[in-house]
Amino acid sequence: MPSLNRRGFVLIASILWFVNLPLSAQWAPLVKDADAQQRISWWREARFGMFLHWGVYAFPGRGEWVQWQEQIPVNEYAKLAEQFKPEHFDPDAWAALAKEGGMKYMVLTSRHHDGFALFDDPGSSFTSMNSAAQRDIVADYVKAVRKVGLGVGLYYSPLDWRYPGFFFPGIYRANAEELHAQYERQIDELASHYGKLDVLWFDGGGNEWLGFGGLEWGEQGWHARAKDKPYAGQFDWRDVEVVSHLRELQPGVVINDRTNAPADFRSREGDGALGDFENRYPWELCTTITEGAWGYQPNAKVKSLATLIHLLIGAAGRDGNFLLNVGPRPDGQIDGAQAERVREIGRWLNTNGESIYGTRGGPWLPGSYGVSTHRQNVIYVHLLQAPKSGELSLPILPFRVKSAALLHGPDLQFKQSDRELVIAVPVASIDAIDTVLKLEIEQPWTTDSVIPVPTSF
Repeated sequence: MPSLNRRGFVLIASILWFVNLPLSAQWAPLVKDADAQQRISWWREARFGMFLHWGVYAFPGRGEWVQWQEQIPVNEYAKLAEQFKPEHFDPDAWAALAKEGGMKYMVLTSRHHDGFALFDDPGSSFTSMNSAAQRDIVADYVKAVRKVGLGVGLYYSPLDWRYPGFFFPGIYRANAEELHAQYERQIDELASHYGKLDVLWFDGGGNEWLGFGGLEWGEQGWHARAKDKPYAGQFDWRDVEVVSHLRELQPGVVINDRTNAPADFRSREGDGALGDFENRYPWELCTTITEGAWGYQPNAKVKSLATLIHLLIGAAGRDGNFLLNVGPRPDGQIDGAQAERVREIGRWLNTNGESIYGTRGGPWLPGSYGVSTHRQNVIYVHLLQAPKSGELSLPILPFRVKSAALLHGPDLQFKQSDRELVIAVPVASIDAIDTVLKLEIEQPWTTDSVIPVPTSF
């Protein structure tokens, strides 16, 4: 380590900045057990996964919230199960596409808020086994994903629109208890009968959602409950018990923060939730490949390759994962335009993947230049905006830079002083989506500190 000069001062200042980052409210505490770091390590290295929202809501083709938004009666909505016979459902094709797209794990909606389960549950009649398909979709999916060597993930929502006890657990206490019994039973089914699960992605759970996250009775009648105020009635969702049982059956599973039980990683949702740099705990950004809903919508506009690549590298450069959703059609196939965009991302990763997989965010904070990632003594700079002067200027690091080059390209000229590192980036080398620079430094970057970058360069 060099003596305390300008470079050392930058490092100390960055550590102080890191320590004083503000904490934001979250749904659940983070795990603190001795196995937590080992359990999550593969997931952090993976960086990129495929989300799949699929169920009977694919038939109306108006998104996964269609029943709630259009207030379709439960009995009428249940008839969609009679149509659920996806003649082109091919989980091997799903898994092959995810692998071709550079994804390292997959997460399928085993049951969404409408209550339709894609797995066998003897205690429920609203399942794929009791639909026209008479098929355990989850069993076939798990087998296919495991076959190609990807991480097996399942989404599960304790919320179920068929149960009024979820919305009013006080007055419909018995019904709320029935819903809780289904929650316990179905998690036990998923954890007991499908082999090793790598990810359990909860949604619609926790006391923030209980009572549907808003309605409560007060002195001035019914009103919306504050978003940061959890349900505080007599009914207990008992997430800790359910998740503890899940971990007993699946000790290696990683779990997100959308319950009240201790979580392995935080979740951010939607393009606009990319947010700030955060390396104190694992987190993931999930969003859709289309500009529509998460569930299938015919002719939904697929986001551009540049938009999706920028979200992927934006998450990695902020030290997070990226979970990209596709919505299969009613027949079980993934829409052609969505599938082709996934393949395009895969082709980009075939060239640039070393700057994403197995890296951590930093050492430089995201800025107008783009983001940075690193692994040991190699730093990758993702230039999302070409420097106007033809030179990229960054704050100096505590270790000297030994070399600079375009990833899979020629060496770049650079100079470093006690204040800044300046790298020449010829106009001809600029890529329209992302120009990746590869820097080698004298020693591995092992600190969690990060260095702010000026807003202009």
